[in-house]
Amino acid sequence: MDRCIVLVDAGYLLGAAASLLAGEPSRSRITVDHAALVQGLRDRAESDTERPLLRIYWFDGAPDRVPQPEHRRLRVMPRVTVRLGALTRSDGRWAQKGVDAAMHAELTELARNRACSDVVLVTGDGDLLPGMMAAKEHGVAVHLWAVQAADGDYNQSEDLVAEADERRVLDRAWITKAVRAKELGGICAPSPVPRPEIAAILSAPLPESAPSSAPERTAEEREHATAAPSENGTQERVPTSKGVPTPKDLAALRAPGTQAAQHPASATLRWSSDKGWVDRPGGAAEPPEVASMPTLAQLTTAEQRWADREEDITTVGGDPFEVGQVFARRWMERLGDQAHLQRLSGMYPRVPHRIDGELLRYAARFGLLAHKDDQIDEHDRYAIRAGFWREIDVRTAAEHAPAGE
Repeated sequence: MDRCIVLVDAGYLLGAAASLLAGEPSRSRITVDHAALVQGLRDRAESDTERPLLRIYWFDGAPDRVPQPEHRRLRVMPRVTVRLGALTRSDGRWAQKGVDAAMHAELTELARNRACSDVVLVTGDGDLLPGMMAAKEHGVAVHLWAVQAADGDYNQSEDLVAEADERRVLDRAWITKAVRAKELGGICAPSPVPRPEIAAILSAPLPESAPSSAPERTAEEREHATAAPSENGTQERVPTSKGVPTPKDLAALRAPGTQAAQHPASATLRWSSDKGWVDRPGGAAEPPEVASMPTLAQLTTAEQRWADREEDITTVGGDPFEVGQVFARRWMERLGDQAHLQRLSGMYPRVPHRIDGELLRYAARFGLLAHKDDQIDEHDRYAIRAGFWREIDVRTAAEHAPAGE
């Protein structure tokens, strides 16, 4: 058949692009416009092979082979098929399992069935050499594409390079049409516009009330300090005081059966925000009007839920700041009682527990969890909440602006 097929090893393509643009092969150091990347692959393949494209196969790894947000976006694109191998963690490093075998099987099957006349391979792994040789024996022309190496040397198996019928290099100019390096500092926005509110959060000074020069306590003292007697006389673990307690500390101290639960001490929580440190009472539970605020799930119909998923897959990039904005925008648009919005604005920068938990669960859909057992990075949490508050501020400012402005 006079048509071409592209087989992409995403681990190689994006890892090599990260090395080229960010100086290290970690894919977390780059952001990818997958629509632009797929279109670029299609245009380049049809130009090089002079054949129309049949399909792009995207091979990648995922924890437990569960599609990640980028895979869900890719598999709904025209002429794209996603094939997933396992992604496992060993010694603190991620490794793909089964991707090479899946590429080999697909390549040989396509060649055996004469599904195409030309195959483009975007990979550097020498394990695909037998599959490449088998495809050539079935009369298929094999085009091998490489990503420009950061050090100017090969980043592909030399045997693979020697066996290919044609070879091309995707240079920096081509790569940067769809891939860019993230800004240093751990926060990456979808546009190069700086985010001063995030920088303010990350650079905020420590609270003055937090002890910074207290003498180091012995292990025995720490043991006594973190144990409290319960009603049945046993020792109960209680978090060590950190100067300014966190919500988690207070929740543990108010656990049923503890003395602190019977006599809750008043405490002040100090919240970091883009406007500096803000003190809020933390000893008492949230007031009823705050605790009863509706969640986004309660405000969303089945039809809206489907539309939200479609938007998440096709248009939301997954930047933490953008995720917070999207969540806040949907919540405000569906909120019938605007009094809730006024109460929420007065709580800044503390997001009510129910809303905050739902916000972080929503953010987890966008790959902000490196693995199902991991937690969202603290910098990403700040960025998610900063995006949420930015959208709230824009809405409330517009409502209070004089007419005609």
